[in-house]
Amino acid sequence: MEYRFGGSATNQKTVLGQPSGLFVLFFTEMWERFSYYGMRALLVLFLITNVLGDAEKGYAPGWGWERADAVILYGWYIGLVYLTPIIGGLIADKFTGYRKAVIIGAVIMTVGHASMAFEVFADWFFYIGLVLLILGNGMFKPNISSMVGQLYKSQGEEKDAGYTIFYMGINAGAFLGILLCGYIGENIGWHYGFGLAGIFMFFGMLQFYFGQKIFGKIGLSAKAETDFIDERGIQAEEDLLKNKPEEVPANVTRDRIIVISIFALFTTFFWWAFEQAGSSMTIFASDYTDRALTGDSALIFKIINTIITVVPLLVITYVLGMLFKQTFKKFALSNFWLGLSFAIIWGIVIWMLVREFQSDTTEVAASWFSVLNSLFIILFAPLFAKFWQSRFNPTGPIKFAMGLILVGIGFAALAYGSMDIPLGAKTASVSMIWLVLAFLLHTLGELCLSPVGLSYVSKLAPVRLVGLMFGIWFISNFLAGVIGGWTASFMDPILDEHGLSTFFLIFTLIPIGAGIIMVLISPIIKRMMHGIR
Repeated sequence: MEYRFGGSATNQKTVLGQPSGLFVLFFTEMWERFSYYGMRALLVLFLITNVLGDAEKGYAPGWGWERADAVILYGWYIGLVYLTPIIGGLIADKFTGYRKAVIIGAVIMTVGHASMAFEVFADWFFYIGLVLLILGNGMFKPNISSMVGQLYKSQGEEKDAGYTIFYMGINAGAFLGILLCGYIGENIGWHYGFGLAGIFMFFGMLQFYFGQKIFGKIGLSAKAETDFIDERGIQAEEDLLKNKPEEVPANVTRDRIIVISIFALFTTFFWWAFEQAGSSMTIFASDYTDRALTGDSALIFKIINTIITVVPLLVITYVLGMLFKQTFKKFALSNFWLGLSFAIIWGIVIWMLVREFQSDTTEVAASWFSVLNSLFIILFAPLFAKFWQSRFNPTGPIKFAMGLILVGIGFAALAYGSMDIPLGAKTASVSMIWLVLAFLLHTLGELCLSPVGLSYVSKLAPVRLVGLMFGIWFISNFLAGVIGGWTASFMDPILDEHGLSTFFLIFTLIPIGAGIIMVLISPIIKRMMHGIR
């Protein structure tokens, strides 16, 4: 057999033209993102809901925090979630290897979600849960992304397409997590939503643990790599000598690391705006958007909601079936846990849809709008993957500029939609169309920037420092989260003095300005990439 990809012989069997191992990582990351986004969708809503609950919105009792305090905690949480990967990447590079780091991180996050589910008994469980999620993500996040890059022997368009498909898995998990954890948290109880997130994190870990041999020597520590014998019976040390990468000149390595740093800087502006989805945009959905539906409108929404829930889940289940076909003989136990998790998901989805159709009244959940981001990614990611492989494929800097400009235009839609909200208003009934349009534009921008960014880190970083470089890459998310939460805390003061449109215009002008700068400096960046496209 010709070894087109890295990893074992089983990994050479393709699914959608990509190595089978990509989809083991795809589903592992999917369940991790299910847990992360499922909890994230609830965090601010839980914190700002009255301690007696909100009968009008159907919310269970929350903690009754002020908006500003809630979004600042949210900002620190999502920021720290992306700071700890630099430590996790270093630990994996020097000691554990990527595989063990992913498993350790998944176990810690599972315990973290369980702790958050116990917040009903004592508040401190909630804070311990947040800390564990931050630490666990640090071990998990950079190292699973590093393994994706090592599945490919080439550095070209095939890897870009692989990262885009991997990104589709990320957002499939986010889609299901927001949809199900958000629905259960808002309608049944916050701690049930928090707990559900942890269950599927656990399933994702088991699927990865029992399927990890598909990666061959990929993801092992240096010592384990030396001792490894793959399916062909070839000792890894000999294999490594035969495939030793060509030495890259120091000046080229330096320039490429500088390019990663530039991309990370501009990515900060993107995520600073984009992560408003869980803070100011969630508040806008909860308090300023007309979500109550009656009559034909309610029925139409129920039908649309059923379609956008069932169709993506059918697509993902189809991918699951193709993976089973290629890997079940050698990795039956991994496939069992993956299949069980999907059976449970289908059961919850059917229960939710039946419950909604039986309800006399319909109010769109505030967390539901965040589902649109993941839905649009599932729909558009394959198209972008094809586009990046075509002759029209733009350079990396131009892709980044497109992402920044699109996220800014999305906030322009929100600024326009909120023009008629009076100064200081605590509630309003703005049409849902502006949130839908904003999420569409933000998603298209994300597809231009985020999966491509992951691919470029993999291609530009020195092999010995890939995990660390991914950790450094995520520092941009840390800064964006903390600064974004701090900026969102000014939502009420700006609303009182200047109006909500002015608040959203801040997130319009700054990303667009950053995108224009990226276009202007793109020739310089392209030269510093030294042939990496």
